[in-house]
Amino acid sequence: MQGVSKTVPPGRRILDNISLSFFPGAKIGVLGLNGSGKSSLLRILAGVDREFEGEARPQKDLKVGLLPQEPTLDPTTDVRGNVEFGLEDTMRLLEEFETVSNRFAEALDDDETNRLIEKQGELTERIEALDGWGLERSLEIAADALRLPPWDAQIETLSGGERRRVALCSLLLAKPDMLLLDEPTNHMDVETIEWLEEQLKQFNGALVFISHDRAFVQALATRIVDLDRGNLYNWIGDYRGFLEFREKRLEDEATQNALFDKRLAEEEKWIRQGIKARRTRNEGRVERLKEMRKQHSARRDRVGTANISMTGSENSGKQVFELSDVSYAWKDVSQVKDFSTLVMRGDRIGLVGPNGVGKSTLLKLLLGKLQPQAGNIRTGTKLEVAYFDQSRDVLEEDKSIADNVADGKDHVVVNGQSRHVIGYLGDFLFPPERARTPVKALSGGERNRVMLAKLFLKPCNLLVMDEPTNDLDIETLELLEERLIDFDGTLLLVSHDRAFIDNVVTQLWVFDGSGHIDEHVGGYSDWHERTGGHKKSPKADAASAQKPTDKTSAAQPAETNPVPAPKEKKKLSYKLQRELDMLPEQIATAEEERDKIVAVTEAADFYSGDQDTVQATLAKLAEIEEQLEALEMRWLELEEMTE
Repeated sequence: MQGVSKTVPPGRRILDNISLSFFPGAKIGVLGLNGSGKSSLLRILAGVDREFEGEARPQKDLKVGLLPQEPTLDPTTDVRGNVEFGLEDTMRLLEEFETVSNRFAEALDDDETNRLIEKQGELTERIEALDGWGLERSLEIAADALRLPPWDAQIETLSGGERRRVALCSLLLAKPDMLLLDEPTNHMDVETIEWLEEQLKQFNGALVFISHDRAFVQALATRIVDLDRGNLYNWIGDYRGFLEFREKRLEDEATQNALFDKRLAEEEKWIRQGIKARRTRNEGRVERLKEMRKQHSARRDRVGTANISMTGSENSGKQVFELSDVSYAWKDVSQVKDFSTLVMRGDRIGLVGPNGVGKSTLLKLLLGKLQPQAGNIRTGTKLEVAYFDQSRDVLEEDKSIADNVADGKDHVVVNGQSRHVIGYLGDFLFPPERARTPVKALSGGERNRVMLAKLFLKPCNLLVMDEPTNDLDIETLELLEERLIDFDGTLLLVSHDRAFIDNVVTQLWVFDGSGHIDEHVGGYSDWHERTGGHKKSPKADAASAQKPTDKTSAAQPAETNPVPAPKEKKKLSYKLQRELDMLPEQIATAEEERDKIVAVTEAADFYSGDQDTVQATLAKLAEIEEQLEALEMRWLELEEMTE
């Protein structure tokens, strides 16, 4: 790719004279804000988009595979038919081999026999080169790992996420020379993402991918290209190194722009001096000023990140939810089974597990949208709930962004202050002209920003979020993290973004797929380190047990270290269990008392008051902090006894 430029309506240049080259084995992560041209870059590399200036030419006979955000599948066939679409060459060779082999049952002369033997040998070599002998097993393993719908499922019945996984499965099995993946981890659970990581690590061809999943980028990318205002910035190294590189680049840019603007202001002052100065002005200096004006006009300042603000609410009661032996099944499949727990004010809980195991179901049970089939759910007092639904059903497709967010009004109330909806939407990176666009015309990332803009207008002390990170660019994702970290209410979060979970939650509810839910302190990395993460599914285990020893069998996913079966929780004595049950409330009471004392010490005149009172207050604060630490240590001790 050399000197490539691309302009999109209404005249916005998203790629500006960029060049990019790479070799087999390269693993390149493409980053940039939503709308920066990342998807266009992949389509140009794939040869799908030809509406550009410059040169983009793949090597001769290079087999390229592209996974777009919205892949096109063949609606006239089923899931298996679409998966096999990328395997036409292999399947044709296998059919030809079978035809040749069947000919040996006929009466043949020596010449014909020798000719068939030679043909059979030729076909064998070609099939082995494509790992074709183990094709059926490869199909089953990939389908299981990517959690595909049944082979005979019709395409029109599939969700957007299922369609993407079908397209990805076909692409991986086709083994192209170059893989171009646009947000491959969207709508994938963590187990599937980790499987995909291992497959791509072993991929010998060139890999270029777009992803907002920072853990995924860190695990795979050995090179980062950052699209920013039409320019391409290249970093050789991993994602963590890139962050430092980008920060330094933006700092240097800001410094250079400030110096340029200062010089321009001086030149403008000079040109505007009196008649005498204009009579004696240097024409060369005038030309330089013209050129500086031109440069300044052409300069594209960096698009800001979203300015997400949340509307606070009064505190809820200390106890938010109490669940006692809650069970729920759907179509005779257990989603939640005998689950008991206590959710306290300020808890930050992440729900993790494979797709379809009951995470969203449990959220709906807690919110009263579904009723438990067994057990009880007690809801706390003074709850004000804000719910982010991954289905985005709250958005009305034919209405504009502004009408969706403000319910047809011109103004919204943000933290008690009235703001025009157009100005408010600017905080979420929607310019005035875009704010009147119908929702049906938006990208996935833009829809998510609309959802967030609508959600955060609602005062809340209980925030329930079901997959909020899909399609968001990394900058907006990081800002959302900051706001959730600062949120002082209770958070329930479903996410497959490992870095996001690590940064936001303090405990996990882990779904094992059979209805059982285990509770763990810490984030995803903490849990993964302690337990080894998700066990392979029974289907994958069975497939591994049947692995053929023939050297011609297809390459299989990398073997993972065996994960020890989780130990059953030990049952505490009645006395210890009662102590454990009471500790959260005791900790909450101690925290409340500590906060009251801290508020007293933060008063402007506190230290200028009576010194005996000052010392007594500080001593009381130290005492309550020591007590709080002891309570927390005891809670951790008892929790560990149950593991």
